[in-house]
Amino acid sequence: MPAQRLGILTGGGDAPGLNAVLRAVVRTAEQVYGAEVVGVLDGFAGLIERRFRPLSPADVRHLIGLGGTVLGTTNRANPFAYPTPGGGTADRSAEVVETLREVGLDTLIVIGGDGTLAIAGELAKRGVQVVAVPKTIDNDLAATDYTFGFWTAIEVATDALDRLRDTAESHHRVMLLEVMGRHAGWIALHAGITGAADVILIPEIPYAPEWVSGACERCSNRGRSSSIVVVAEGAVRRGGDPAVAEVDAVTGQERLGGAAERLKGELRALLPAAIEVRATVLGHLQRGGRPVPFDRLLATLFGERAAHLAMQGRSGRMVRLENGRIGDVELEQAVGASKTVDPGGEMVRAARALGIAFGDEA
Repeated sequence: MPAQRLGILTGGGDAPGLNAVLRAVVRTAEQVYGAEVVGVLDGFAGLIERRFRPLSPADVRHLIGLGGTVLGTTNRANPFAYPTPGGGTADRSAEVVETLREVGLDTLIVIGGDGTLAIAGELAKRGVQVVAVPKTIDNDLAATDYTFGFWTAIEVATDALDRLRDTAESHHRVMLLEVMGRHAGWIALHAGITGAADVILIPEIPYAPEWVSGACERCSNRGRSSSIVVVAEGAVRRGGDPAVAEVDAVTGQERLGGAAERLKGELRALLPAAIEVRATVLGHLQRGGRPVPFDRLLATLFGERAAHLAMQGRSGRMVRLENGRIGDVELEQAVGASKTVDPGGEMVRAARALGIAFGDEA
């Protein structure tokens, strides 16, 4: 039976465009089907703690250009391993299923990345009617061409590179910019090309410090007064491991950070003492702010399709962009299929042709 009361939540990290999805779901559900939408606050934590917020078309009227998520989010509320006061975890998924039944939410629309959607898939196996919307600024989900928030992150990183170049040339420095990208270097690759970087370091192509320093010295030998290096947070040197900032005490997940700082030390030991090396970490600035028009459009189209899937009772589906068209795919098929940069692919070849180094060239 088609759903008449939808639940919707945002999980995992925030991304520009989340609010645009909420707006599209609410407007489509109400205008096309006359259905009610209820927001779940702070991801799956809201289902366990029974915290909800009704969403009307008036509530979402101005959300399309607003960053973040008005529902709140968290990546520390897995109902299958929910944190307990003693520092352990407990399986509280049965409570989630019961809460959805008691509150009368016929279908749950889940917006999130790979981890959040994996949880949604497990709930679907327990009888929950689920529709998924993919979200990650890393653009590393294989089942969709792009995810919203990605292009906004690139714009932020490109703008940062433009600004760093001004100060780099003024002081004749090597400037390092660390961007997000744990296992996939899409942000670093796109921003590095659009920001005219001299070196791009990504997880898929391990680098040698001496070859990065060589690329910087070649810039100097060609009369350049500075060098710009983009470093993905998951970048690794040959035979090494990613730089880990800390380990989350609740989830046990490694939080990467320090790749640019580590490289700065390596370059200072290799470059002439007269060449200054500075590192900047862009961090969560990539997640915030107003989504660019493409991300608003993609998020809106994802939300519209998700509302139709939910109202038509097509559970276990994830919306996606495939070959320029909005469609959907089985959630179980989509989760866990990652998309990484092909070291021999078109974009890397184009970057090399432009003279951009990847730290693997002698």
